[in-house]
Amino acid sequence: MLVACVVMIPALMLPMIDADAAQVSVLVAMLAAMFVFLEYVSSYPSFTEFRHAPPFNRMRFAMLLMIVLSITFLARNTVAPGFLGHVVSEGASTLGRLLDIPYSPVRIFVLGMPADTSVAQLELARDAAALCYALSICALVSFVMLVHLYDWPSRNGAFNVWVNLPLFDPTRGGDVLPRLRRDGYVNIAAGVLLPYLMPFAFRVASGLVNDFSLLESQSFVWTMVAWAFIPASMIMRGIAMCRVAELIEEKRRRAYARAQHAG
Repeated sequence: MLVACVVMIPALMLPMIDADAAQVSVLVAMLAAMFVFLEYVSSYPSFTEFRHAPPFNRMRFAMLLMIVLSITFLARNTVAPGFLGHVVSEGASTLGRLLDIPYSPVRIFVLGMPADTSVAQLELARDAAALCYALSICALVSFVMLVHLYDWPSRNGAFNVWVNLPLFDPTRGGDVLPRLRRDGYVNIAAGVLLPYLMPFAFRVASGLVNDFSLLESQSFVWTMVAWAFIPASMIMRGIAMCRVAELIEEKRRRAYARAQHAG
């Protein structure tokens, strides 16, 4: 139900949403809710990773919720101003001025906007990008603190690689440790690079760019969500896989020490 509500937030809060867009949002919300329900009610893993290693997925959901709510309030404030929208808009404007520096992801996002974009739309896109980026950075910092201070996922008991990493086959080719670290580093690198590459992909997609110019539409909200949430999720996944590799290495070291002591 929570996942369905998150998907429905832009359709419920943004004005000027037509009936077809609302029906599509309801359908996507139902599919997302059904997918999450089936993933967690099943005894065997399929796609959802770290299902039994809380609060990894809870933190990702909280990040998604905050980004969707913030961008929805920001987009709504352009056509239907309100108190919360004004507060979010002021905070986003401040972040936009702070983060719009050379070679930053926010600056690259603004440069990826179409050439005929107005100044007001560029400022709104800059503020939205800065707000999304700041929220994703806060989520990443919180997860890093969780890993190092809370000793995630050791405090949740034994970590089952098969259940929590269903897309990772530990029996395929070579030692599992270098493969886990390699996949972790690849995810981190991809998460760092994607905010620089995705704006140009948005620009190439002509249909998406045309909808993106309507800043009060759902396309604007979900474009910003994709730009911030997907890279942050990949970095979190990379950090988590590197942490799992550390746990396996520590367990091996203890096993070798016990074997030598017994010998």
